[in-house]
Amino acid sequence: MAGSTLASPSADAVALVPDPAAVAAPRPRGSETWRRFRRHRLATVSALLLGVIVAGVLLGPWLWPVRIDEIDFAATLQGPSWQHPFGTDDLGQDLLARMIYGGRISLAVGFAAMLVSTIVGVIVGSLAGMSRGMLQGLLMWVTDLFLSLPQLPLLLLVIYLFRDKLKAAFGVEGGIFVMIVVVIGGLRWMPVARLVRAQFLSLREKEFVEAARAMGASRSRQVVRHILPNAIGPVIVAGTIEVSAAIIAESTLSFLGLGFPPDIPTWGRILFDAKDQLDTAPHWAMFPGAAIFLTVLSINFIGDGLRDALDPRRVI
Repeated sequence: MAGSTLASPSADAVALVPDPAAVAAPRPRGSETWRRFRRHRLATVSALLLGVIVAGVLLGPWLWPVRIDEIDFAATLQGPSWQHPFGTDDLGQDLLARMIYGGRISLAVGFAAMLVSTIVGVIVGSLAGMSRGMLQGLLMWVTDLFLSLPQLPLLLLVIYLFRDKLKAAFGVEGGIFVMIVVVIGGLRWMPVARLVRAQFLSLREKEFVEAARAMGASRSRQVVRHILPNAIGPVIVAGTIEVSAAIIAESTLSFLGLGFPPDIPTWGRILFDAKDQLDTAPHWAMFPGAAIFLTVLSINFIGDGLRDALDPRRVI
């Protein structure tokens, strides 16, 4: 029609069209998990504290080059001082040097036992979650059987029976380390197995697993490529709990005199040696006790932060 013009789009209509440059790209999963973890303040502080403890026990021998077996009878049971920041024991040995050495062993036992329990738990839980019928029932029966056993008496019994054989096979320090790690890890896999089985039972019926199955993916490929990556979050959280449980178990064994010998000063062993001097030298027990407490507390708070960060249903 003559004289007519096309109507220009109104300002409101233009405002409804999103600007592609203004649309933020979705965050990568790792950065989003890290952002959610940092918003958990206790977990962040605990991660920093645990980092300081780990750095201290790893770098300590270079920062404080004092021998752990250096005896000074003129300085027995001294309190903290500039010469001995953590004081000395009944033989005049520097407690800071022994704490640094013992921390390396205690943390190594905790993380190694966690790896053992997590690997065994993931294998058993995966088999139980993907199988049906008799195999699933048998695996869960074995899991429930181990859960019903009293762990500390069984731990003491196994260590008493195999202590000398492992010492002869791996040496004193190596044999005791292997024994404690295997025994603690071998008696702590059941919660991980039950958790992994529950995750597998839920995930194996999801649409993406059904699609992979329809495309001819083998059962092992379904587990490795599709189910296990989506179940790894709760396993990581459970692993942090296993680290703290293993550290407490090793400290308990050493405190009872069934862990490492006196010349290998783990935190629990130092506590055991200090039990008769609580009135005259409280610093002797205070520092290893505080180290165990802060380490376990930090790991537990880190586990809480990872649980919140890895669960998208939680609002942080």
